[in-house]
Amino acid sequence: MNTNPAGESGRRMGTFERYLSLWVAASMGAGLLLGRMLPGLTAALRGLEFAEGSHINVPIAVLIWLMIYPMMLKIDFRSIRSVGRKPRGLLVTLFVNWLIKPFSMAFFGWLFFRHVFSPWIGPDLAGQYIAGVIILAAAPCTAMVFVWSYLSDGDPAYTLVQVSVNDLVMLVAFAPIVKLLVTGAAGLEVPFRVLLLSVLVFVVVPLVAGAISRGALIARRGAAWFETRFVRRFAPVTMAALLATLTLIFAFQAENITGRWLHVLLIAVPILVQVYFNSSLTYGLMRLFGVEYAVAAPGALIGASNFFELAVATAIALYGPGSGAALATVVGVLVEVPVMLSVCRMCLATRRWFPATAP
Repeated sequence: MNTNPAGESGRRMGTFERYLSLWVAASMGAGLLLGRMLPGLTAALRGLEFAEGSHINVPIAVLIWLMIYPMMLKIDFRSIRSVGRKPRGLLVTLFVNWLIKPFSMAFFGWLFFRHVFSPWIGPDLAGQYIAGVIILAAAPCTAMVFVWSYLSDGDPAYTLVQVSVNDLVMLVAFAPIVKLLVTGAAGLEVPFRVLLLSVLVFVVVPLVAGAISRGALIARRGAAWFETRFVRRFAPVTMAALLATLTLIFAFQAENITGRWLHVLLIAVPILVQVYFNSSLTYGLMRLFGVEYAVAAPGALIGASNFFELAVATAIALYGPGSGAALATVVGVLVEVPVMLSVCRMCLATRRWFPATAP
């Protein structure tokens, strides 16, 4: 089996990336074992909230900050000024991410959960699952996109621009889109205050902390030290936090996952349809507008993947860690890695469809 999806580009994954699916599967399995074999400890961890009724779990929040903060350190918002040189790739990405992706996911969720799968799940859980997949699709991926972009031989500078702009849009668009679509498609009430609190805690705080840290440290020690020494120190911390987060999420959802294994399979269907639909749409539009491959590939990957850390945290904050909405976002985590690796391979196999450089 070829473990290097970046075959013809010559790029190779590090140890963690090469066995990413294995580490993720092991963390999920450990979480399920923890949840089933130590229910008392799991319940105690799940009960640690910032405030009673907030549903914002302290251990998960800390771990998510440890994942997101290093990613925010990498974002140089001054790079947005270079967008004018290659605007088409970014415009396609923004169009799909914010005008297509959340709404198409609401449609797929409504179609599958309200109609195709209704005999097996019932109306109450259908609404919860629709809410979960909408939350999952309403925020494009940030941290892991850098890995996917590298594996698909994408342009790292332009990937940074795409992520930076999407993060800025997310600050103002995520909460209203989730409120609109969950209320309309799922028929569930969305406490807007809780939703805004989730964005504040899991996006604004690490974003501001990363921007302040970046500016202060570069001014004091220089860009070279910051990029080669400081940021790299966080790599093992980020990976450990990712795996620990998955372990806790699956521990909290152990009863749901083991007791509703059929539901897990059913939830995965619209998520898979959504991923391949959006990646194909983005990739096709990039080709239609003559965007170069190194920009088109990361754009397709951003459009296909999700900011699952924010999605899981938001679903838990809104409906609780044992809710159907939380389970749906967790299933998104379950399918994310193998599906995104397949999209990377698809991009590499078709790179000759695109110009090597911008016309």
